[in-house]
Parts: sequence; C-alpha cells; structure tokens
Amino acid sequence: MEYTRLGRSGLSVSRLVLGTMNFGPETSEEDSHAIMDRAHEHGVNFFDTANVYGVEPGDGVTEEIIGRWFAAGGGRRDKTVLATKVYLPTGEGPNESFLSALNIRRACEASLKRLQTDHIDLYQMHHIDRSTPWEEIWEAFSVLRQQGKVLYFGSSNFAGWHIAQAQEAARSRHFLGLVSEQSRYNLMTRWAELEVLPAARAYGLGVIPWGPLNGGVLGGVLRKQREGTASRGGSGRSSATLAAHRETIEAYEKLCAGLGEDPAHIGLAWLLAQDGVTGPIIGPRTAGQLDGSLRALSIRLDDDTLAELDELFPPPGPNGAGPAPEAYAW
Repeated sequence: MEYTRLGRSGLSVSRLVLGTMNFGPETSEEDSHAIMDRAHEHGVNFFDTANVYGVEPGDGVTEEIIGRWFAAGGGRRDKTVLATKVYLPTGEGPNESFLSALNIRRACEASLKRLQTDHIDLYQMHHIDRSTPWEEIWEAFSVLRQQGKVLYFGSSNFAGWHIAQAQEAARSRHFLGLVSEQSRYNLMTRWAELEVLPAARAYGLGVIPWGPLNGGVLGGVLRKQREGTASRGGSGRSSATLAAHRETIEAYEKLCAGLGEDPAHIGLAWLLAQDGVTGPIIGPRTAGQLDGSLRALSIRLDDDTLAELDELFPPPGPNGAGPAPEAYAW
C-alpha cells in the first residue's frame, strides 16, 4: 500500500480510501465486516463514512455497522483513520441538521456512540452552511478538539471560495482549520480543477475525490453490459449520462483495452496522478471488488496516455486545461 500525508497535516493515510456508503443498503453487515478486514489486510487505513448513511437516510446504520466491527477488537480502531461527516438531517427537528453549534455537538456525540469510539480522526462538514457564521462553526469545532473527541477537520462539496473563507476564519482564531476537501471529481466531472483544486493546494488541503467512476459509467459499463454483468452505470442518473456520452465511453473503453487495463483501474489511476489528490474513495460492495481496486496503485500513466484522456474528457472551460481564470479568460 502507498501512503501519503493528508494535506499539510502529519497524518499518514492510504492512497485509496474505503468508502462505506454501501454498508447496510447494498452490503450485509457480515460482508461489510469482511470488506473492512480485507482493507486492513491490504494496508488500507483510511475509512470514510457519514452520520446519514444507512438503509434510510439519516438512520446512522452504516456508522453502527462500523462500530460493531470496531467492538470486535483486534486493534481494528487503532489501525483505522476514521472519517465521518455532519450537516444533513438526522431527524425532523429544526436543530437536527446543518452546522449550528448545537447540531455539531449533538451529531458528534451521536456518531461517537454509534461508532463505539472515543474520538473521530477526521470530522467533515458534508456541505457548506450558508446560514451559520464561521465564528460559531470554528468555536464548536475547537471545543470538540479540546475535548479530544475530534483530531482533524475537513470539508466536502465546498467551492473554492468557501475553502478560502473557512481557512481565513480559522487563521484569525489561530486554529489549524481544514486539512482536506472531499469533492466530486473524475474524468467526466472536472469542474473542481477550476477553483477547488487550486484553493486546496494553496491552503494545504488534501483532496479526496468522491464518485471517482461517475456512478459506474467509467467502470467498464459497456463491456459489462455485453457480458451481462453490469450492476451500475446502466440505470437511473448513470443511464442518462451513458446515453449522452456513449461514443466517448466506447472510445475510453477501447483505449483501456489497448493498455491492457480495466477501465475502472484507469479512472482511479488518473485521479491518483493529479496534483493535490490524496486518494479517491472506493465503495466496494464485495471483498473481491476491493481486491481489484488495488491494481490502480500500480498503474503509471505516461504523458501520451494522459493527453489521450484529456482529448476524450476535456478539462472545463473553453480555453482547455488550467485553473480559473485562464480556463475561460486570460
């Protein structure tokens, strides 16, 4: 396993992040525990979850599954860098969502209880809260850190200027601030390159891409459809994406076949090659899928291949590659 520092922090994390969103809704508790055991066998130490993941939104079932796995002992908790999130509703009450000091405190305590641990390594804001002042948010977070309940803080789904706003507010309090941003980022969804990635690099945040295969569309969906093994990428929102970009996906899968690699592994390897990316979130439903994902760590994409991928999936902005404003101005 390869490890890297999470942003400018001293925390070492695996370059593949185990996403747990399927634990409960798609994967049984027994299989979820087997996947986490296998992750540790492979050296994957970075696990990502959220207080709203579960069979029903907000029921916390996924955190409970992880908590019972920790409780089984064997040093599981000590070997894990645990990340969870706060923001989305966990109930119908007016203070059971967003980032008020009250909800942050209650949500953290509830996550700790479900996870059966005394601390969270990385506590992430699941979304920007445009109504709560940063003074209140950082005060609430600083209390959690002083109490030893949270070690590091991160953001998710922030715009570049939100990152700057958060970091400057933290700096005024002489607080470490954010160490990571979890953003939607993949070959087909590259908007983060305009301002989110530059802001993250400037402030020393590690970038954790979610949706690295764009709902399975970049995971070899056309080949799997021909083989009759497709389980994602051909239904719902992904079906519409595939229909709109079918020729491009066909060319992408042909390129991957020419390289002798699985499209899913190329999609992950491309993210791993991007400046500032800590590691993409993989969401295996089986231990076998987890095993396969590790191949991405061994792939090194040369300049010609990266250029071909840019032709298939152009960077955002009419002027091509580059951050804002050059991507659309000068």
